[in-house]
Amino acid sequence: MDMKRRIHLELRNRTPADVKELVLDNCRSNDGKIEGLSAAFDGLEFLSMINVMLTSVSNLPKLNKLRKLELSDNRITGGLEVLAERTPSLTHLNLSGNKIKDINTLEPLKKLPNLRSLDLFNCEVTNLNDYRDSMFKLLPQLTYLDGYDQDDQEAPDSDVEGDGDCLDDDDENEDGEEEDEEDEDEEEGEFDVLDEEDDDELDEDEDDDDDDSAEEDEDEDEDEEGEDGEEDGKENVQGQKRKRAPEDDGEEEDDSDDDELGQ
Repeated sequence: MDMKRRIHLELRNRTPADVKELVLDNCRSNDGKIEGLSAAFDGLEFLSMINVMLTSVSNLPKLNKLRKLELSDNRITGGLEVLAERTPSLTHLNLSGNKIKDINTLEPLKKLPNLRSLDLFNCEVTNLNDYRDSMFKLLPQLTYLDGYDQDDQEAPDSDVEGDGDCLDDDDENEDGEEEDEEDEDEEEGEFDVLDEEDDDELDEDEDDDDDDSAEEDEDEDEDEEGEDGEEDGKENVQGQKRKRAPEDDGEEEDDSDDDELGQ
């Protein structure tokens, strides 16, 4: 895919002024030059053109807000004065894997007062004697060269990558808020599910308790009925014992009268 077409796709229905990051890695440049990029991208802070067969950056437009520029694995040999003219806010520059052979080629970078990190891995210039000392003398504004400072202390990832600089604080805060809201929604959803499950379990327990209570009430009623029946039976028996038949009383009286007459 050619660079112009790639830029069109990367816009994603945005205007060039709204774009802060633009990645054009592995597309095809036009005869070794930048194509399709204009000064309309005046809000651009991060630009990556890795392995696009660039031989020159002469077509780079004026990008006042650009802070990080990735140009590794191209065929650039010089012409870096364009960077000083058109990217005055540049802090990170990666020229690894290009055709830079001597330190004088890098001298125009002195005009980038904010340049903090410079990478020249796999460039022939790194094979020169006293390469590191010479570079730090040439570019005193540098903090890190090829990922290390003058004391050979490795740069933190944030300084080497520089990606965090390309995001506004507002954007980061909005992303953080959105993530928090999503987490809260997920947690609330989990609690709702748990509450529903707990409610179902409570309902089942209450139903079981009601069934048990009903069974206990039935058992108590049966026991009471049995006890009442036994008591009634006892009363009837006792009542029958206490009663005497009138016939029995009459017979006893007659026997007593006959005995008196005989006497």
